[in-house]
Amino acid sequence: MDYRQYVQAKRKAIRLVKGGDYDEAIEILQTLRGATVKPAKKSYLLLFLAVCFMLAGGVLMWYGRTSLGFFDAPATLTPVPSLTASPTAEPLVPTRTMTVAAMATAAATPTATPTATSTATPTMTPTPEPTATPIQSLGTPARRVTTTPAPPDPSATPASLVATLAPTEILPPTATPVSVSASDFKVPAHERFRLGVSLPSGAKGGYDLGTLRVGWVMDWAARSSPVLPPGVAYMPTVRMSGGTLRPSAETLTAVARARPGSTWLISNEPDVRWQDNVTPETYARLYHEAYTAIKAGDPSAIIAAGGIAQPTPLRLRYLDLVLEAYRNAFGMELPAEVWHIHNYMLHEERNSWGVDIPPGIPDDTGILYGIDDSGNLDAFRSQIYSFRRWMASRGYGGLPLIISEYGVPMPVDYGFPPERMAEFLRETWRFFLTAADGGLGDPSDGGRLVQQWCWFSMYYEVYPTGNLIDARGQWTPLGQVWISYVSD
Repeated sequence: MDYRQYVQAKRKAIRLVKGGDYDEAIEILQTLRGATVKPAKKSYLLLFLAVCFMLAGGVLMWYGRTSLGFFDAPATLTPVPSLTASPTAEPLVPTRTMTVAAMATAAATPTATPTATSTATPTMTPTPEPTATPIQSLGTPARRVTTTPAPPDPSATPASLVATLAPTEILPPTATPVSVSASDFKVPAHERFRLGVSLPSGAKGGYDLGTLRVGWVMDWAARSSPVLPPGVAYMPTVRMSGGTLRPSAETLTAVARARPGSTWLISNEPDVRWQDNVTPETYARLYHEAYTAIKAGDPSAIIAAGGIAQPTPLRLRYLDLVLEAYRNAFGMELPAEVWHIHNYMLHEERNSWGVDIPPGIPDDTGILYGIDDSGNLDAFRSQIYSFRRWMASRGYGGLPLIISEYGVPMPVDYGFPPERMAEFLRETWRFFLTAADGGLGDPSDGGRLVQQWCWFSMYYEVYPTGNLIDARGQWTPLGQVWISYVSD
């Protein structure tokens, strides 16, 4: 009896037992007990077929690799991801192929980039004693915005703010600025509360902020318990991407209650489609929701409106539409105790590198800043004056102004070596410390145009040119320069 017959007989016996026919089942089992069973022959057919299929699959994969190039290295496109999650890629920096084309275009059409303007040199006087503490400077009782705009500065009308595509002429200060020596630049100790730095990894501790002598930080979030050394303030940020508040109104109320007296930065570049990216109407609605929620948790909270990427004429029009939308929706002027803006000089062209066109604006171009303009100090200063004139002409004259983000996003080899970055840092700080105008600036701060400012950034690998520390946590050359500017 072979093995197959043995198995069949055994199965029959089992069926008989289940059916109650025990006699026949016992007879079969006794037969099987005395039978000699031949071993079954091993079959290698299935194993052979499996090996054949594996070999065939390997051949097909190799053919597909060589003919279709699935595993070839992708072409280098130098993508630039956003600092925060956003639905659209963030092409702030042109690719290196585009860089050559941009240089060729600039050479052929000199008017493509803004004309450099002359900068008035402030009169230097001995440094006055500070008239306000950091909290007093930005925490005075809220001034109500009147429905009648304050008279604009005589040298600039509202029309000029939206018609010209070149930076406007820088006005000489009419108030006494703070004295800063042209050599051996230092930030006076009583002025360091103005210095800020952004923390892309979050205000979670681990940074040597004490050595930088910073007065405040931001991290594009709204934390109830940031981890910071004593004496360093935290400015929470409210985001608007996707047309909703982040965090929610309920969370904003809770955080405001936990952090009374904080200055709140409302929105991060609502005018840029790969950042908050909201229309003027949506901004007005969300600003109202955020303002109401924060004040419900902390009536003493200081609310800063704005957040645009750069105060160019195109983006001042965006803010004008925001103010109009707020009036139409709520029957009053947009309330704000402070304004905050970023001060970059980036290309404004639809579907191009830079900051594109603000939502709700039909234009295809604004100021066609070139690559080198990211470090254009004349344009930098001019934009601040332009925004101060806009504030005055819209009824917000004299309110504090915070530059909540600025720096140079271009790579080092695009023309921004450490030496140039050191100069950019020094001269922007010098301007912030000295630029004052009695008709435009904050009267509680000696007419100064800018009250506080924030450098981008402590460390961010996507835009490393402005990093103060490297990936190992060591000071970069720029970080060492910073430290030298604030050392006693």
